[in-house]
Order: sequence, then C-alpha cells, then structure tokens
Amino acid sequence: MLIEVIPATPEQEPILVNLLQLYIHDFSEFLDVEVGPDGRFGYPDLPLYWREPDRHPFLVHADGKLAGFALVKKAPAASDAEMVWDLAEFFVLRTYRRQRVGLEAACQVWSKFPGQWQVRVMESNRSAHHFWEHAIARFAGKAIPSVPIEHGGQHWHYFYFQSTSGA
Repeated sequence: MLIEVIPATPEQEPILVNLLQLYIHDFSEFLDVEVGPDGRFGYPDLPLYWREPDRHPFLVHADGKLAGFALVKKAPAASDAEMVWDLAEFFVLRTYRRQRVGLEAACQVWSKFPGQWQVRVMESNRSAHHFWEHAIARFAGKAIPSVPIEHGGQHWHYFYFQSTSGA
C-alpha cells in the first residue's frame, strides 16, 4: 500500500475539520470532551496551522484515498523549556488501522523535521501507547522508553527521540 503524507492547504481545512470530528469522538473515550450545541466538537487551534510558521498540517493518503491526518508543531518539552517538535494530533481512520498506515505515516512525518521530538500519550490509552512504542522504536532503530508525566491533572507518557532525517 502506498502511504503519502501531504501538506494540507488552507482550502483543505474543511477536510481536517471533518476528520477532527472522528478523532475527537474516538478520544472522548479517554478525555472528557463536550460536543457543542451544533452537535460538533471544536478544535479552535486548527486555523493556526496555516498562520504560524512552526505549525504544519498534513493529510495522510493510502493508495490515493484519504486515510487520516497529522498536526505537527513546535512546543516546549514537558521536561524543560527546550522547544521540540510535537506530534500534536495524529489520526488514522479505523479502516486503515493495523495495516501499517499509521506506522508509515508517522515515520514520514518525523523524517520531514530533523531535531528533537516528543510524542504524548494519555496513560489510559494503552493501545495508543503500544502503537507509539512500536512506531518510535522502528523509526529510532531502538526501544525508547516513555517518561510518565502528570500534566493538568492527567497522567501522560512522553516519548522523546531524535530525527536526523530531513525531507
């Protein structure tokens, strides 16, 4: 299967808005998120991905079909004030899960931005933790242990690793 991670244009923002509805719905299993009065979940930071230079929106395609998205930004590392690349949001449609689409898409994203990375996973989201542990180990060429961190009353696991690639 051909996996492509393509920068999303401002004209494609409605596609990301639609995919974010599915992503946030899935995430509501782990986080208390409220649907708005219009029946939709909000994501107020999305427009910033086309306005701020250290934010990057991507669409993921599998064999030419829409399969998910990734939102990348620069953010302070949880462990200190150093700025790192942060995989802010990452989503693969259920149809494409367990087919290596997410694994390949994540590796492509990390390859696009050399430097220090962090990936955050809620402690309660065990399947995501397993996925990220596997994907990061594949990308880094070795196992990278996660660091438990409490943030905003939530328990998280942070993975820190380096990308030496650049696409």
